[in-house]
Amino acid sequence: MEPIPTYIIEVSNLSKSYGKKKVLSSIFFQACQGECIGILGANGCGKSTLLAILSGCLKADTGTISYLGKKIEKRQDFHLSVGYVPQENPLFLSLTVLDNLRYFYANSVIPLKEDLENGIPHIFGLTSCKKTKVKHLSGGMKRRLAIACALACHPPILILDEPSASLDFVCKEDIKNYLSFYRKHGGTIILTSHEQSEIELCSHLFLLENGSLSPLDANTITPAILTERMRQL
Repeated sequence: MEPIPTYIIEVSNLSKSYGKKKVLSSIFFQACQGECIGILGANGCGKSTLLAILSGCLKADTGTISYLGKKIEKRQDFHLSVGYVPQENPLFLSLTVLDNLRYFYANSVIPLKEDLENGIPHIFGLTSCKKTKVKHLSGGMKRRLAIACALACHPPILILDEPSASLDFVCKEDIKNYLSFYRKHGGTIILTSHEQSEIELCSHLFLLENGSLSPLDANTITPAILTERMRQL
């Protein structure tokens, strides 16, 4: 068995511009197995751009990304390591819950049938609505399904962009509880959020401001401090 590398995630000198606008500048951070990295920042500061690059959906101008001790260079390499839940809905609305799961489970080493009985689709209550078309689901169930699809191949890294934004309290709690479970079983998370309950899950916090990423003390950030800091941006 190969040893687990010290850092599951290593990001170095990552930069991205759109025309003359510099969105990300020399981004550096690292994360170990079981850690949760929280990226905070004002709307439009580049958080979604950063996560899209980390998931392989967008190419950086400069910099390197290493997952599990290996430098990632090809798009398919990301898919072996990362599950990604963007802000926008990644699902096929005209298909059923089951058909969406079948699509994302196509390359999974664990059969969908098994996960429908014991895995995240079962935990999130998707088994009972598997014949329902996605367009008829509530916002909370769509989000649960998007997370289940992102985890279809059981990746060691999960990237989420505002995972519970605009959802009801029950759904927020379900998602938060699952993320805690995922971490406890060795999963590494990168997320953006404005939800205090999700921020409290993070082992490390970073503030993205003017294209640069700076560390925050996860042990001292309170709702009042966070709110005041965000107002200053």
